Amino acid sequence: MSDKKIWNVLSLGAGVQSSCIALMIEKGDLPPIDFAIFADTGAEPQEVYDWLDFLKEEVSYPIHTVVRGSLTDDSLKLYKNQKTGVMYPRVMIPTFGLMADGTVVGAMGRKCTADYKIAPLIKLIREKCGIKHGQKDVTVNQIMGISWDELQRMKNSPLKFLDHSHPLIDKRMTRRDCKIWMMDNNYPEPPESSCVYCPFHRDELWRDLRDNQPEEFAKAVKFDKDFRDVNIEHNKTLKMIPYLHRSCKPLDEIDFDNDEDKGQLTWDFESECEGMCGI
Repeated sequence: MSDKKIWNVLSLGAGVQSSCIALMIEKGDLPPIDFAIFADTGAEPQEVYDWLDFLKEEVSYPIHTVVRGSLTDDSLKLYKNQKTGVMYPRVMIPTFGLMADGTVVGAMGRKCTADYKIAPLIKLIREKCGIKHGQKDVTVNQIMGISWDELQRMKNSPLKFLDHSHPLIDKRMTRRDCKIWMMDNNYPEPPESSCVYCPFHRDELWRDLRDNQPEEFAKAVKFDKDFRDVNIEHNKTLKMIPYLHRSCKPLDEIDFDNDEDKGQLTWDFESECEGMCGI
């Protein structure tokens, strides 16, 4: 029988599903873990940081926070190619783009989750779990907060030393089931976890920011404008005008209550490729 330690680590997005898992572990409804990790882009709404503080008080295992940098600041930086003089971004976020002919496209490859959530999280796992260079033996079980209604977000780990597990899917628990479990166990409902200016926002969430979190909505409006201004002025390789909303209008000019204002293109947040945001 192998005496190899298997580390159990929760990827804590601080949204509904991963928060439910975190508290189910504490209640004994799921097996114990060694620690949880929250990857902070620096762009979450304040209510998410407040909720994270609440979770740290509720659970007995460590919750570590990892930060690569400020996604907001880094997204507004352009760098010059020393050979061509062309300005380009190193940080890629998803946007909608308005082409010269009026066509709306989904543009600019998405690396924010990989660079600002997954990479720092994996770095800490390597450090905490003593992962050796080139290790092929699985010694880490990374617990993912993907629910039964989001099966399409499941992915196998590309790392040899790490496996993914999905306890909510094993229990066939949906996002709604998570909310019911938390209510039945006298916990408040968690906020939705995502960057305040994430283009995957549904209009319902944009409305909530506008109506109930005006300071957060103001941050999103400012970023939307700054991101567009920087790219229009300096990024000459860009063939479209970038916007955060599918209507391709500035955020503070959109009527989020009007269904006709949705534009030509939409994205499905639940099909988000990395399975790390919003959980």
